[in-house]
Amino acid sequence: MRLRNIPGSREAIAESRFVIQNPEEFRGRWKEVFGNEHPLHIEVGMGKGRFLMELAAGNPEINYVGIEMYSSVLLRAVQKAEQDCEELTNFRLIRMDARDLMAVFAPEEVQRVYLNFSDPWPKDRHAKRRLTSREFLARYEGILDHAGWVEFKTDNKDLFAFSLESVKEKGWKLDAFTWDLHHDEVLNQGNIMTEYEERFSSQGNAICKLMARPQWELIKD
Repeated sequence: MRLRNIPGSREAIAESRFVIQNPEEFRGRWKEVFGNEHPLHIEVGMGKGRFLMELAAGNPEINYVGIEMYSSVLLRAVQKAEQDCEELTNFRLIRMDARDLMAVFAPEEVQRVYLNFSDPWPKDRHAKRRLTSREFLARYEGILDHAGWVEFKTDNKDLFAFSLESVKEKGWKLDAFTWDLHHDEVLNQGNIMTEYEERFSSQGNAICKLMARPQWELIKD
């Protein structure tokens, strides 16, 4: 369940140095935000942020931006970052609706998109809201570098099956996938678990993962 309406959450977010206000102003200029030419990776629907913070701490040569729609959830990430990651310079946060990605990032500005345990939106009429729908894959096409790709993890088998089909229907290349990540010796190498992943796997749920990218040669201008 999403946390909502925590008193003072918007004020705390506005005051944090980790949170980018008015991110549209930096479209095509994210290298200026970080002050370097490093690759840019983003996580859409980052929740409390542990996954992305661990990546940022272990990979100083990459810049990371976490995106979360709900201010009450983003507040938890802000609190964790300010408590545990004050020294990080390659990590920023945005509160925004992921449908607006192309208003915040320019074409070919992002090298990788992470999707972790996204809301499954189980009703058929809400399929377009799923972060692995064809509609969202088109948004990722609008910001991904031509060498970039999307990584997706979930414990929801119905959502994973839907995602595999979306990748196929969109004409993307499926580089790798597994229905049981933690027992896949190749794909599980270097895996960083999210809070949800740790919880679900401890309950005996298999974790699914896919890696996919647009086939640019098939995409017409």
